[in-house]
Amino acid sequence: MLRNKRVGYVCFGEVNTPHEHLKMKHKEGLSFLESIDDMDVLDAGLVLDDPEYKTAGEAIEKLQGYDMDCLFVCVAGWIPTHAVIKVTDVFANTPMILFGMCGWVEDGRIFTTAAQAGTSGIRPAFEAMGYQFKFIYCVMGEPMPKQKVQDYINACYAMSMLRHARVGTMGYRDMLLYGTQFEGNSMRKQIGVEVEPFEMLEMVQNVDTLDNKDIAQGVAYIKENWKFEAPCDDDVLEDGVKYALALKKKIDERGYEAITLNDVDGMKKLLGFPPAMVFMLLEHYCGVQTVPENDVMGNVTQLMLKYITGDTIPYFEYYEFFSGSMLAGVPDYIPAAATDGDIKVLPAAFGKLSMSLLNVSSPKTGEVTCARLVYKEDGYYMHLYEGNAKKAASWAEYGWTDPIPQLPSLEIEPTSCTVEEFARKVSSQHVLVAYGNHTEALVDLCGLLGIEVI
Repeated sequence: MLRNKRVGYVCFGEVNTPHEHLKMKHKEGLSFLESIDDMDVLDAGLVLDDPEYKTAGEAIEKLQGYDMDCLFVCVAGWIPTHAVIKVTDVFANTPMILFGMCGWVEDGRIFTTAAQAGTSGIRPAFEAMGYQFKFIYCVMGEPMPKQKVQDYINACYAMSMLRHARVGTMGYRDMLLYGTQFEGNSMRKQIGVEVEPFEMLEMVQNVDTLDNKDIAQGVAYIKENWKFEAPCDDDVLEDGVKYALALKKKIDERGYEAITLNDVDGMKKLLGFPPAMVFMLLEHYCGVQTVPENDVMGNVTQLMLKYITGDTIPYFEYYEFFSGSMLAGVPDYIPAAATDGDIKVLPAAFGKLSMSLLNVSSPKTGEVTCARLVYKEDGYYMHLYEGNAKKAASWAEYGWTDPIPQLPSLEIEPTSCTVEEFARKVSSQHVLVAYGNHTEALVDLCGLLGIEVI
């Protein structure tokens, strides 16, 4: 469940600077911070370098007990570093923004309170203290650096949310894949996510406890909101609704924010039911992030991007590499949040698998941020690149029954690297895609978590 970002605000200035001007700067910084959407700000006031640390003590008292995602350290003018450290060291485990305000021009002359003299002394002290922080400064005549501030606060918020997040995986290591596995101790310690495996039997048992009215309502929802490209038996729809409602019980009980299922070796092989429509319904019922094939690392990447963007994050698979782009598609579903137009479904079967509903909707296009969390012997890495996603050409995955469907797909042209550079670092068949450019926020988050970006 998303919430507003929680930010503590404290402004610093020297006792010899005219107090009215410092009060004005304090108000200006506070208004700037409060102008950022979805943010709760606690104002700890203006701190001076008074000998008794009276103003510092008042600020500490206001901030203590406030569960901050980030502390915004606003430097309005020259300030001896000790007065700042007096406050910040109490909150040494909280990520911070060191924010330097700027001077102004009046009658052709630059006036300054030497804020960047203050930040220039504070920055190396913060570094020596081992604080997690980002130094952002203002420039006269230019807009306040709102995007940089918002990106870092979003990253701090994401780090906070990850420490309370749970991922559910029904089964483990579908198809004996390697890159979908996770290491539980480092995942919990470094990233914060608790991963909970559970058995498919629990879902099957939950089916027997369902109310027929809920099943009927689910079938009615599908018929009302999904566009069928060909007729489909109600039995198939009912089975999909039953499995989705059975999983909803588990999600509600455990508070999962993302879930992955044993797909090929589980639901398809043992239950004879490809789970594409189950994933689609779980987005509707629970708003959770979903990815198939016990891809826990994919789920965690989704949560990172979700907390940064506030959006539902689709997964795609790489099918082909071209000279200047990659074909990325999905053999089952895309979430409604990533769908351009109607949710289109088609009864179809692949190879020896049973008939089920396949999502054949069109994904949204535009600027994208593509990411994948990877675990190696020496720690976690994030494969990250920016791109432009456009409608894919007509293509088919060999093996589907006729008429072969056009799977949801995109042609992604990387803009931050070449295809050859991308191919040298590609780290999974699955990639998680966020619409828009969120690179700086994700890089900030990786920095906070000690994850190397590749």
